Amino acid sequence: MSKLDALRAMREARYAEDQARAAGRPSATRAPVAPPARRTVTPTPGTAATAAPPATDERCGHRNMGGKTCTREQGHSAKNHRYS
Repeated sequence: MSKLDALRAMREARYAEDQARAAGRPSATRAPVAPPARRTVTPTPGTAATAAPPATDERCGHRNMGGKTCTREQGHSAKNHRYS
């Protein structure tokens, strides 16, 4: 038996074992669950006056793979981001 034949036999045996194991267990489907209800907050008249004014200098906030954040303004028209 050559090395390739031994590898093929090993792979087929492992496949047959996995198939037998999968046939013996119940399916892994989960029961459908409704998403959690959204909580709505009704503002009271006193909290509107104490809330901070909205920020006028919003940033894009896009993150790159290195974790850096884009410093351009929110909704910028430039195709690329500036990260820092």
